[in-house]
Amino acid sequence: MKNFAMAGLAAAIVLAVGAGSMSAQVTTWKIDPMHSESDFAIKHMAINTVHGSFRGVSGVITLDEKNLSKSGVEATIDVTTVDTGIAQRDGHLKSPDFFDVAKFPTMTFKSTGVTKAGDHFDVAGLLTIHGVTKPVVLSLEALAKPQTMDGKSLHRGFTATTVINRQDFGLIWNGPLQSGDKVLGDQVKIELDIEAVQQ
Repeated sequence: MKNFAMAGLAAAIVLAVGAGSMSAQVTTWKIDPMHSESDFAIKHMAINTVHGSFRGVSGVITLDEKNLSKSGVEATIDVTTVDTGIAQRDGHLKSPDFFDVAKFPTMTFKSTGVTKAGDHFDVAGLLTIHGVTKPVVLSLEALAKPQTMDGKSLHRGFTATTVINRQDFGLIWNGPLQSGDKVLGDQVKIELDIEAVQQ
């Protein structure tokens, strides 16, 4: 679920896009775990939506300003940080029924390509959750121009969204309802909020 958020990390790949004032052709950015988060939403009992998040997002983005297709990102999310606001539910998500964090404590994303798509960017990559790797595409948007607090470190924020099917990653637990519906939906909406610092 939230782990899907991993894919959000890729959002930072376009950090430097639009920052034409930077003279370097290739720049490296480090995702700030303290100011980055992956959020997810999934249907519950076909009548409500459960929201959760993952912290512990880390990674490095390399940006080729002259050739965006050569830009790349590798990121990791700490699955043990899953938080839905209810401890019992979080414990279930960490169990073998779902993420099985004892065996798979992290999820990873590695980009395979970046293309401009109108007013946003499509970031394609390989997302690994629960030991299963699948291709995903993130829709990435830069939130604002780069900012600095000390005149030295340059920061930039991004948001990325995607939808995945949890069963594709082996997260198949479910239960029946009397109506014939299932306790949990299969589609998981993911939104990543990323802050990265230029190295």
